[in-house]
Amino acid sequence: MTALRTEAGRQGQEKTIKPARHDAAAITRCFMGDTALVQHARGVLGLVNGLGAPPRAVIEESVKSSWQRCVNDYRLDPSRSHSPCVVDSTNLKELQGQHDELVDIARAEMDTLYDQISGSGYALLLTDVNGIILTEKIDPTLETMFRSAGLIIGADWSEQTEGTNGIGTCIAEGRSITIHRADHFRARHIGLSCSGSPIRDPDGKMLAVLDASVVGSHDTRSSQMHTMALVNTSARLIEKCLFLRRCQQYRILRFHSRPEFVNLLHDAALALAEDGTIVAADDMAVALLSVRGRGALVGSQVSDLFDVDQAELAQLASTRQTLFPARDIRLGRRFFISLVPAQRSAQLIEVHYGRRNTDMVHVTPLARPPVMSLSELAGDDPDMLRNARAAARVVDSQVSILIQGPTGSGKEAFAKAMHLSSTRASKPFVAVNCGAIPETLIESELFGYRPGAFTGARKEGSRGYIMQSSGGTLFLDEIGDMPLNLQTRLLRVLEEQEVTPLGSDTPVKVELRVVSASHRRLRDMIAAGTFREDLYYRLNGMTLELTALRDRSDKERVVRNMFATEASHAVSIEAPAFSRLMSHAWPGNIRELRNVARTALAICEGGVIRMGDLPSDLRLFSAAAVGAPLANQPAQSVPAMALPNPAEPITTMGTSSDNPLLAAERIAILQAVEQCRWNMTLTARQLGMSRNTLYRKLKRHDIAVGESRRDEVSRG
Repeated sequence: MTALRTEAGRQGQEKTIKPARHDAAAITRCFMGDTALVQHARGVLGLVNGLGAPPRAVIEESVKSSWQRCVNDYRLDPSRSHSPCVVDSTNLKELQGQHDELVDIARAEMDTLYDQISGSGYALLLTDVNGIILTEKIDPTLETMFRSAGLIIGADWSEQTEGTNGIGTCIAEGRSITIHRADHFRARHIGLSCSGSPIRDPDGKMLAVLDASVVGSHDTRSSQMHTMALVNTSARLIEKCLFLRRCQQYRILRFHSRPEFVNLLHDAALALAEDGTIVAADDMAVALLSVRGRGALVGSQVSDLFDVDQAELAQLASTRQTLFPARDIRLGRRFFISLVPAQRSAQLIEVHYGRRNTDMVHVTPLARPPVMSLSELAGDDPDMLRNARAAARVVDSQVSILIQGPTGSGKEAFAKAMHLSSTRASKPFVAVNCGAIPETLIESELFGYRPGAFTGARKEGSRGYIMQSSGGTLFLDEIGDMPLNLQTRLLRVLEEQEVTPLGSDTPVKVELRVVSASHRRLRDMIAAGTFREDLYYRLNGMTLELTALRDRSDKERVVRNMFATEASHAVSIEAPAFSRLMSHAWPGNIRELRNVARTALAICEGGVIRMGDLPSDLRLFSAAAVGAPLANQPAQSVPAMALPNPAEPITTMGTSSDNPLLAAERIAILQAVEQCRWNMTLTARQLGMSRNTLYRKLKRHDIAVGESRRDEVSRG
């Protein structure tokens, strides 16, 4: 933080903010209501509705747009005076806990910024992305004035609640903005001047707003420019510190065209995976490399950007303070770079999981996108980032894509993201699961049919999936399950770009773009004679291998995001439960994770997900050693169990012997019932399941109970 502050501090010493002038009459007009307030409200409504004179001659477009949102979208009344909307202390504490890392970084910078503007009458505020004030820095002598204006920790300053203001409009516009006096929508706020700047996370998503507000100032709009510049500088510093902290598990490459700026506030930063793949970039990197956005950098190799190789990067990592000259590949410009090695210490684990076993992992709800983009699906995993980058390069070409990956890994979601990032986005995306359609129907469903083509056909006929997808994208999921005779027909359709419906002799021209997918190895099927080799090469213009969830380097982020998108309100996950989520093998991949998240969120109490809210598969088994009980299991959830001695008469019977997970479950249940002396009520409670579920599992694993068990014992 000290190093980063060097240049910002230098700038701050050049100028100080002129103290705002306050007088009792101005403050009274703001909060007591008089003719000025009425005139402002009428002017706002007049401008929005096209009736009457606007409140002043020149109004910025961003202010007009905000006023229109306030009236038309939020149904707010500019003349209405109301008490501030403040979240209760419990929810506020939870929000602050969710953003503790951000608040910790921001407070240090707010203290420094406050020293620069001390005596000017400004309050410094940090809010979350919803406009809730998380922390503040206020002149104690002006505290009453700011409280009267509603600038209170926990207050909601979103546009939807308070109308046009520096915080809410910054969030709505996604950029830095100053809302000066009569720019405000609500008449009660026309004594305020607010300058808000967004703070973004390493993925470029808005996370918070840093705002400087003053009450009752008569300063002009132009006088706010310096305030805005200082707030922007501080917001960028907070953003950079957050980037460096959250990406500390990666190598950080920092660069600038001027060597004296490297490792300071105004340099650029790239987070690199071990193989040199860029997993995150900050806004300065985007600006210095002259690219359209962070997405243009993430997923590429650092060697695609600079004339450096892995050996030179390794040398940089070993000499952290050394600057290395490099040129960017695209434009040949000279930069100076340094490399900060990854930090994989206990300190990093503390950041992710907390210092004590009783800590919570907090999850803030995220709006669930109808369809995730390629970059969102890729996350921070290097292999997935390469997939996304490769897909983005061919989405508008005629190259056929084959997506390979385990069941539930998101093959259809990836195909749809490709479609929506292409020029065909407005055309149909037609998904066909070749393994889900009965073999007797797949031909008619795929190729369509004419009226009366066969008994039971619809009288109007059917266009079929191929014709429906013409001009868009046809996604053939589980292509390996397509019968051989239909593989021949499909190959002909792909080659000739025309389809002949059943019952017709006239081919119909189609414009096909095919993306296929399979969890099977099609080359093995070719060797076995169950898949046509010529069709394979027609479909396999490019193969993308989706990574299993258990193998993703960003698994924690994927798990957090899944719970966040499925949650309707803020929740917390107890550290042991979160640790179990992280250690699970996830054989069902993203699909299994989604089901686990939905179930846990539905049954948890008090907004806290505990071990007992997770399915038994997660509670009983470890991904590290399938067949062995999980270590460090809390006593209240599952009794501590060790693997039985091989000499003991505990065997895996029935279906368990065919599946190591079922075998492990049988052993775990046997251990539990033995410890509970075959008391089924106590056993069910300790295993975190109902008695009915326990009896079903006992029957499934052929574990005798009651009279049957006594018979077995007597026979033994």
